[in-house]
Amino acid sequence: MEEQREILLQLTRMKMPYGKYAGRVICDLPANYLNWFANKGFPKGKLGVLLETMHEIKLNGLEYLLKPLRQ
Repeated sequence: MEEQREILLQLTRMKMPYGKYAGRVICDLPANYLNWFANKGFPKGKLGVLLETMHEIKLNGLEYLLKPLRQ
């Protein structure tokens, strides 16, 4: 449970390190960008886990879960 909460916190704090949306917080990435990753393949490691998680959150309309965690 604590690991899941940490992932959700990271979605609201970590910024995209490269690409068209470099510098944007992961939870603010547009759905079409996340869909592109879903089709092409998510990167390896922590960033990939976060992008895939955010894709699932947006796909299922669960963004409200992140609102209380935003700074």
